[in-house]
Amino acid sequence: MPLPLEKVFEFFSKAENLEAITPPELKFKILTPRPIVLTTGALIDYRLTLSGVPFGWRTRITHWDPPYAFVDEQLKGPYAVWHHTHTFADEGGKTRMDDEVLYKLPLWPLGEVAYPFVKGKVERIFRYRRVKVREMLGV
Repeated sequence: MPLPLEKVFEFFSKAENLEAITPPELKFKILTPRPIVLTTGALIDYRLTLSGVPFGWRTRITHWDPPYAFVDEQLKGPYAVWHHTHTFADEGGKTRMDDEVLYKLPLWPLGEVAYPFVKGKVERIFRYRRVKVREMLGV
């Protein structure tokens, strides 16, 4: 991203931006009262719809290292496991952003059957997010 590290991290450190960068069909809504201060241990509650089914989702920030990284983990939600590591690196005035998502579907072995479908959905969400972030940051 052709922006300084601090500016990009600041965007991601505002939980309310998550609503704006999530595809509209997910009907994603943050339930936690604002302002939300992200730090290690912060809890954020959401509501979203996946394939027409509404879910509650609770996330805990388990690692907070501004402006280089943070990790959110699902405590309650549609996945058996969701561990999302966000990393940011300065590359000569530009910023490299990486997302690593480790997830496990519930209801084994049925979850394994649904994995290719879910993987495609997760990848689509991140493609959408990439476009929206660039748009919102004006790049």
